[in-house]
Amino acid sequence: MRLALAALALAASVAHAQGSDADKHVTDGGVTVDGWTGRLDPRAAGAGKTLSDVKFYPMSSGIHVTAGPPGIYWNPANTAEGMYTVSATFAQTKASAHPEAYGLFIAGQNLEASNQSYLYFVIRQDGKFLINHRADDSTVHKIVDWTASKSVRAMAKNGKATNRLAIVVGPRTLSFRVNGKEVRSLPRSTIDSGGTYSGTTGIAGLRVNHNLDVHVSGFSVAPGRK
Repeated sequence: MRLALAALALAASVAHAQGSDADKHVTDGGVTVDGWTGRLDPRAAGAGKTLSDVKFYPMSSGIHVTAGPPGIYWNPANTAEGMYTVSATFAQTKASAHPEAYGLFIAGQNLEASNQSYLYFVIRQDGKFLINHRADDSTVHKIVDWTASKSVRAMAKNGKATNRLAIVVGPRTLSFRVNGKEVRSLPRSTIDSGGTYSGTTGIAGLRVNHNLDVHVSGFSVAPGRK
């Protein structure tokens, strides 16, 4: 009995340390922005979650996302190649139970298949950013682990934070920017090498992790550098 109780206590401690909390229940869920679709992360989908467990809908000339499980969202028309800039303003409207990520992705390929691939740039309410590459349903490459930056506005006392993110794909570099300031630059040759990563051509979209309430405005995929 003591061993069983100790095991339960350890499991609870680990879950708490990882910030584990159940996905919130979302009413009237689904993706209802014209032209857009979405996909939940493989673990959430494997647990029986569907897009009805998130709410992705138009609001005030922007897009509002209430999650639910984590996922990505895109419009196939937002496909980019060459030099381009992807940007959007994100307003987290409520503090989450623990820091959860939201932001942009580029170079999306096979997004509805098991070999889905995309490069994503996200921030969270503690003022940190992350750059990763998803190579397939079970493989994520860490490019830049969680890093604090003064450019990222952390959550205010009122439980809100607004940040503008941009990924600028130039001839030689990828510039990752928050509120107009570069937080990291990567050689384009590394991403376009055809080795670990899958290049810079593909669909651009949004990523929102679980249990977040985020308003997105001014989402843009524009040719050239901005």
